[in-house]
Amino acid sequence: MANYIANLPTKKIWVRKEYLTDFQSGHGEFVEGLWVTAKSIQGRAFYFETYLPEYGAMYDKLPISAFLSSPKTPDPDMDLVNLQFWNCMDYDFTVIVKQFVAPMEWELRTRHFGNQKGQYICTLDNYHGDFDQIDASTSEMPDEHKSFNLIQLRNGQFALYPNNRCRIYDTSMTPEKVKTPDFKVSTRIFEVENDVNWGRLGDCDDYFWTTPDERESDISVGIGTDDMNLDFYKGGFTIDLDGQEN
Repeated sequence: MANYIANLPTKKIWVRKEYLTDFQSGHGEFVEGLWVTAKSIQGRAFYFETYLPEYGAMYDKLPISAFLSSPKTPDPDMDLVNLQFWNCMDYDFTVIVKQFVAPMEWELRTRHFGNQKGQYICTLDNYHGDFDQIDASTSEMPDEHKSFNLIQLRNGQFALYPNNRCRIYDTSMTPEKVKTPDFKVSTRIFEVENDVNWGRLGDCDDYFWTTPDERESDISVGIGTDDMNLDFYKGGFTIDLDGQEN
């Protein structure tokens, strides 16, 4: 079963009232609220659920462009395609806080409004969690996956941006003049079990096992035998090519 809904950090926000009336009225008005959850539907913008205290109500399925950090029209006033760069990549997603970079200053490169600075809140990240369902998404393809960093912008809006459209500055660590990245998109899948030529362990039930290559070699490490040197597991055990303990 897809986990297409997740809790959000508690955040006081303001909702553009026209989003609460299906754009039939309320333009230029703002309603105080607090975020409750977010929803991920593949191929759409993220949807947010908001508690509206003065109505004692919750309102669901609004995009990031519906929200402001203060009850006034922002400048610049950016549209949805400048506030969320990509659609949701799958129904499954999680919400995390990247604590190390959370206090730093963030700068986003928007589509049409240049660079905009802001403060990090959390990250929404898609994955495919149901192995009984066909994976018709790109959320786990190395060259297609994107994160959605939720940023409160200085102009009063909020944005969901991938890592490669962000610059993150730390007063202590970041130099005055930062380099221009010359990185390439990661296209490879890295794993460590297949195509390893040291053999298989299906016929071995030793707790302190050795690989077939190790058992066949002239190097004795003392594992899986009665003279096992426990200092090996304390970081004090080394061997030389003659198989002598040091």
